[in-house]
Amino acid sequence: MFRSCFGTCLGRRNDGLMWNIDLKPHSSGDYSIAVVQANSCLEDQTQVYASPSATYVGVYDGHGGPEASRFVNSHLFSFLHKFTSERGGLSVEVIKKAFCATEEEFLRFVNRAYPSQPRIASVGSCCLLGAIANNELFVANLGDSRAVLGRRVSVRKKESVVAERLTTDHNVSTEEVRKEVEALHPDDSHIVVYTRGVWRIKGIIQVSRSIGDFYLKKPELSRDTALPHFVNPIPLRRAVMTAEPSIIRRKLEPEDLYLIFASDGLWEQLSDQAVVEIVSRNPRTGIAKRLVKAALQVAAKKRELRYSDIKDIERGIRRHFHDDISVVVLYLDQHKSNGSNARFKSSAVSYTNAPADIYSFNSDST
Repeated sequence: MFRSCFGTCLGRRNDGLMWNIDLKPHSSGDYSIAVVQANSCLEDQTQVYASPSATYVGVYDGHGGPEASRFVNSHLFSFLHKFTSERGGLSVEVIKKAFCATEEEFLRFVNRAYPSQPRIASVGSCCLLGAIANNELFVANLGDSRAVLGRRVSVRKKESVVAERLTTDHNVSTEEVRKEVEALHPDDSHIVVYTRGVWRIKGIIQVSRSIGDFYLKKPELSRDTALPHFVNPIPLRRAVMTAEPSIIRRKLEPEDLYLIFASDGLWEQLSDQAVVEIVSRNPRTGIAKRLVKAALQVAAKKRELRYSDIKDIERGIRRHFHDDISVVVLYLDQHKSNGSNARFKSSAVSYTNAPADIYSFNSDST
């Protein structure tokens, strides 16, 4: 149905663990993608679908392994297309159904694999989706990947661009989320525990919503001694995580300039406003890679290193310095001239999928 875009779409590479696309058109603007790998096996997955009628962006930040994020990468857009076609257009309900179907299909996959690979029950993924159709923006998320809008404002005849966060971080490091989780489990005084320097659900995981993580959603799995050693030895009374996405819907306005979708690896290093200012002050070409490099420079500085030092650190060990980072910058030109991008053909449909593993992809390309 789709054709992955590698090779000819690639920008320049000088970091063996980085992959990027400098700039590509979508129906009403341009987009740029960059991914850097820190884990031994890349756990982030990123994709963009562009057609004359819609643009979809997906950023999936896996944990416990790459299986869940890869599964979402292979299934979510397909379900989105299926339900959009059945319901006659994109809607909040369509997006909810696509998330639910992805979760249910992954559960079937886990149940099949579980007898020989019990670890699969402890794998999960945050899930961030952006969708534009008919001049409307939908953003849905599970976990702590984030979407930020760069919006033009005018104060005393002076224009500037401000960051507007469009997503909620489903992470119990936030007091509001901790209270939400505690309210759902009033009979469990240890539902959220401060351990190893951070708040965690059952002392295990920071995010409260995800695809997968069935050992924290299916009480029968939490009792299985075959699961990894970090699983809570106390059987669960009920699910302590959910796959119910937060969804926003809004009309795009002339002041809406661009969107930044990124896994939490970016936001751990850079504030929303810092990211927006970098995008505003620099050319479009290669902007996602520029953001990733800015984040890596901050991560290096925290350890009194330079970015060039970080680049020399091998995958796996590099995770001690920063997380996998995935970034998509989507420019919004729908209010310019006739609102369409002349470089994007009226019949064109493109699907861009970042490599499943940057190290392997770059090694095969050299």
